[in-house]
Amino acid sequence: MSNNTPKTLDKNTLKQVFIHNLNRIYFGKCYLNTHLDHLKSLASFTALQQAIQEFWDDIKKQIARMEQVYKLIGETPSDKNCNPIKSIVKDEFCLDEGQELPVLLDMDIMMYLQLLEHINITSCHMLIMVAGELNYTTAQQLLTECKDESIDNDELFTLITKEYISVN
Repeated sequence: MSNNTPKTLDKNTLKQVFIHNLNRIYFGKCYLNTHLDHLKSLASFTALQQAIQEFWDDIKKQIARMEQVYKLIGETPSDKNCNPIKSIVKDEFCLDEGQELPVLLDMDIMMYLQLLEHINITSCHMLIMVAGELNYTTAQQLLTECKDESIDNDELFTLITKEYISVN
């Protein structure tokens, strides 16, 4: 641990940690929300297109919940220092490069979306813990709902991968 990092985090530092990480995941979701239509258009497998739509609907709900969290704690979202998550979203595993076989692109999309959901699950888990330390009970519940949706979406993409592999 750096000499600048206290061994025990006070409430003010915990709140900074909470806001910093909430901003990262919030702006990553907002960026993804504006680009999912394109990602959905790349999918060739109907079940994958439907899953992307369900994922997109969940992202909209998660953004709304995170906006509630900001209101509850009296903060305004700030995209300062949010590049890591946005960079992952922007990268899209070079999905626009096209593939000879549609299955390759569909599998890339599923892997990409599952990676994003794993980031969200981990981020929400950490935010839930910090919210608990800050006694943000309602925020904990809202973030738990976001995390649960991400877990469900991850499982959905796993099932679609299994279906795709057995169909093709």
